[in-house]
Amino acid sequence: MKRSDKAQLVTQMTDKIKGATALYYTDFTGLNVKRMTELRRRLRKAGVEYVVIKNTLALRAVNDSGLVTERLRGPTGIVIANDAVAGAKVLSDFAKENDQRPAVKGGMFDGQSIDVDQVKKLASMPSRDQMLAELGAGLQAPMAGFVGAMSGLMYMMVGALDALRTQRESA
Repeated sequence: MKRSDKAQLVTQMTDKIKGATALYYTDFTGLNVKRMTELRRRLRKAGVEYVVIKNTLALRAVNDSGLVTERLRGPTGIVIANDAVAGAKVLSDFAKENDQRPAVKGGMFDGQSIDVDQVKKLASMPSRDQMLAELGAGLQAPMAGFVGAMSGLMYMMVGALDALRTQRESA
């Protein structure tokens, strides 16, 4: 690869990394082409990008984006995610199905270095849409209870007025 091509690749990666919420470093050793294609397809479906790049170029791109990370060793694939939970979930689910491959080496989340355990915690979290739905349901429940209580009071008041009207008509 020519030096200018490498510089262009690093620039492209830097731009992608700057817009990302999370980066996960993976070791894809032991995955054949079919499985790598399946992994990439799942990640793309979740809106996440998977890039295999030389470690020196990856480190240069990460450092150029303002993030400083530890030295990478061995074959490395980088997951670039705008939705940190979705990327971690896809990696975790795929690894469970494929004998813990790709192995997560670590990553970056909101500019902070994270380890394998923290990536697993992110994978176990509910998705953003699910958390928003739970928040909406939590906010709606008290309001629905209040409306129900007010409706019950209105029915009681209507019943009392109807009984008063019936009593006065009979008197």
